[in-house]
Amino acid sequence: MLTTRSRISAVAVAAAIGVATVASPALAGVHNDSVETGARQIGVPLIAKEIRPPAGSKLVGAYIVVSGTQTYTCAVPAGATTGVFTGTPSVPEAQLIGTGGRIHHFGGPSWQSLRDGSLVTASRVNGSNVEGAIPELLLKVETHSGKGVLSRADFINRLRTSGGVAPSGSCVAGEKASVPYGSIYVFWDAPGV
Repeated sequence: MLTTRSRISAVAVAAAIGVATVASPALAGVHNDSVETGARQIGVPLIAKEIRPPAGSKLVGAYIVVSGTQTYTCAVPAGATTGVFTGTPSVPEAQLIGTGGRIHHFGGPSWQSLRDGSLVTASRVNGSNVEGAIPELLLKVETHSGKGVLSRADFINRLRTSGGVAPSGSCVAGEKASVPYGSIYVFWDAPGV
């Protein structure tokens, strides 16, 4: 159940990242859906052609990152004393809020509903670069666990990204850097999957 405080947080985050409710299928390029969280709708933003879910996909839910980081580990080449964070995979740690309540997003990458425990893991299908931020993505769900909010999810979009880019400069082996990020995650039920 959303408290007044969490509703206010969700509204503030939505306003900060400029989410608009979908007005027509042409706007998003896929659908004409929007979803409610508390008393506020979370719209599905424009989706780049290269990261759209399969035609005919139905919206399962949309969620806003209310707090999140991408953590990078320093990569040091053999024989070197220093390395860089760029080019290394990041590990997400985020709290999302949206249509099905709260979701915890973590390494795997994995998403788990805090309401009913349903869990999915996914792998990257394609990406779309965003200047100054981590890329927008289309991910395919690989595993499901439990019954609930995420049970029907076959694909996931990471949209409207901000921040989360690996730090530049040198680092030492084992050093970690956690970089704040924001995005909207949209879960899709694809036909025939």
